[in-house]
Amino acid sequence: MTALFFIVDTLLSLILFVFLLRLLLQWARADFRNPLAQAVVRITNPVVLPLRRILPPIGKLDTASAVAVLVVATVAVGISFAMREVFFPGPLTWLLAVALKIAQTILSAYFFAILLYAVLGMIAPGGYSPVQSLLTSLCEPVLRPFRRFIPPIADIDFSPLWALIAIQALQILLR
Repeated sequence: MTALFFIVDTLLSLILFVFLLRLLLQWARADFRNPLAQAVVRITNPVVLPLRRILPPIGKLDTASAVAVLVVATVAVGISFAMREVFFPGPLTWLLAVALKIAQTILSAYFFAILLYAVLGMIAPGGYSPVQSLLTSLCEPVLRPFRRFIPPIADIDFSPLWALIAIQALQILLR
């Protein structure tokens, strides 16, 4: 039963990650002509496009993508509660679990994105790949505040290290 729970939880987390990635890439104003961004859009379109017909965007916020993230997170939390055979939680507990799941997924996504961004920056500095382009647009807004306080030392940028430490600290607080 534990292995089945792990598989289902992992699949639900990956689905939530893809929907969150669509929303985060929109907020970061990433280039959606990028092949990876197009893949994310194609995967999420069956859920987002019908919602977009009902929910118009509010300013720069794509409400259809945000609602899709909330729906996927709610379903993931519901399946998780059902598989654990836990009591049916009240609305406040359910809402807290959904918010916690979204926050943990965002922090994990940024942790691995910044880690990969830093590694790619050391391996192939100045190179171009579709992954590097998306990571740059996703990670730079997060790393910019750290760069204000932590200057490069001997042309080595330590801002990803401090961002990863901050993300880990936030993840520990959310547990």
